[in-house]
Amino acid sequence: MTDTTPPLFPPGDPQPDPPSATIRGQRFQPIWLIPIVAAIIAGYLAYTAIAQRGPVITLVFQTADGLKPGQTKVRHKAVDLGTVETIKLSEDLAHVEVEVRMQRDAESQLTDHARFWVVRPRLAAGNISGLDTLVSGSYIEMDPGPSAEMASATPQRRYLGLEDPPAVRSDEPGTSYVLTTKRVGGLSSGSPVLYRDINVGEVLNWELSPNGQDFTLAVFVRRPYDSFVHPGTHFWNASGISLELGANGVQLRVENLQAVLTGAVAFETPQEVLSMAPSAAGTSFVLYPDEQAAKVASYDKNLPFLTRFDGSVRGLAVGAPVEFYGIQIGSVTAVKLVFDPTGAESHVDVRYDLQPERILPFAAFDGVPALETSRNLVRRGMRAQLRTANLLTGQMFLALDFIPSAPPAEAAQLSDGTIVIPGTSGGLDNLSALVTAISAEVSKIPFAQIGADLESTLHGLSGMVNGPELKQSLVSLAATLREAQNLVQHLDDGSAPVMKKLPEIAQNLQLATQRTALLIQSAQDGYGAQSQTRRDLDRLIVQAADTARAVRLLADYLTQHPEALIQGRSAKATEK
Repeated sequence: MTDTTPPLFPPGDPQPDPPSATIRGQRFQPIWLIPIVAAIIAGYLAYTAIAQRGPVITLVFQTADGLKPGQTKVRHKAVDLGTVETIKLSEDLAHVEVEVRMQRDAESQLTDHARFWVVRPRLAAGNISGLDTLVSGSYIEMDPGPSAEMASATPQRRYLGLEDPPAVRSDEPGTSYVLTTKRVGGLSSGSPVLYRDINVGEVLNWELSPNGQDFTLAVFVRRPYDSFVHPGTHFWNASGISLELGANGVQLRVENLQAVLTGAVAFETPQEVLSMAPSAAGTSFVLYPDEQAAKVASYDKNLPFLTRFDGSVRGLAVGAPVEFYGIQIGSVTAVKLVFDPTGAESHVDVRYDLQPERILPFAAFDGVPALETSRNLVRRGMRAQLRTANLLTGQMFLALDFIPSAPPAEAAQLSDGTIVIPGTSGGLDNLSALVTAISAEVSKIPFAQIGADLESTLHGLSGMVNGPELKQSLVSLAATLREAQNLVQHLDDGSAPVMKKLPEIAQNLQLATQRTALLIQSAQDGYGAQSQTRRDLDRLIVQAADTARAVRLLADYLTQHPEALIQGRSAKATEK
């Protein structure tokens, strides 16, 4: 039996066409565009990354706090310039080395003028920075350096990173200066520089000089305030709170809160030097300890003087004022003891400088020899005298004054040009002399004799008080007082009826007064100057006068001719 395979298509059915040579699976599909585009983009990104790939630099820091490989960026003005690739410890384990892949467009900025530091949150006195890194994380900031110096810069690939941000960036306009001082006080990097209480700059850094005696500070003053710094400018330390108990009393100085916390440097420029050209970068200035010292240094002319004192100068310190008529014209520069082992010539040399520019008008003294002027003043009695400036602190100052009773003296000049002015005692010495004189006068008072006399007087007074005479007098006085009291009582009793009749008496007195007035008025009317009675009386008085005259003539005639009483008046007498 032969097996046969039945046909696939029965006979008589139409046969299908033979298969085409094109396979469906080999046709181009649109979805293939996705990997193609992705490959093109990846290639472009790879090419771009390779094209922008810059050099690798090494940054050395003390710690890698806040730095992460592949994440931490290097920035300048918020623009990414590179990325940290690796972080490793140095061979001596003293620091960390951070390798950073920089971009190609930043390669020209990688010179020896560039600076790098880590920006992280920092809190210092008066300064808070890096708060944005609390969210975004720490990053490395780059300062490429001044653009004007790029031509002379040298390419560099290894840098020592800064542990603290620089106070001044290279692109900030301004000028740097150098200050020298004996003490730094509260100054530090970042302390402000003040001009008339305005923050115009910062202290960059300070370092100790090789001799170990002075400090050098670098300060930066921003534009346009650097135009106020001239050769005559004076800088002083304005740090913290200044409390001074000196010859001028209690003085409290505070610049501002930031100066109290971080210290500050202040400067002032006299008006007369503002017309000069501003000081160049790197000019050196003296940093004075306070504003008063800076003001004293602003006087160009200083005349050295010396006065020797034989007594104590306790309370007189360097910097104490020298006054003339109560006005400061100088300051003490040195107080030294000149000791003689024998004790005969020991004294204290007080040196001081006088500034003629403090005296107005200065032109009247300009060019006048100081020695000649001093000699003339000393001949007139001018002396240097110590006086107490503050009784609370015992501070002393030097006063130039005219002493009327001063003995004759002469001003001299030393070989170094210092003028010697004679001195006289003053201050506590005068007070001690006055106390001594008062004590001497008090010692002359005979206190013993006064005490004896007082005792005798008291004894006599005691005898008189306790004697029988005083007791008898007191008894008599008491009796007299009793009698006076009885008399007053009797007068009081007797006056009672009279007091009751006083209203009636007053009424009768008033009536009598009225009647008297009427009587006077009636007399005035009847016998007044214009009344008839008055006229008749006047005529009667005239006639009486005539009669009296006739009687007087008759009496005179009878006196001369008494015989007329018998014979009568003769004819001869009649003719007369």
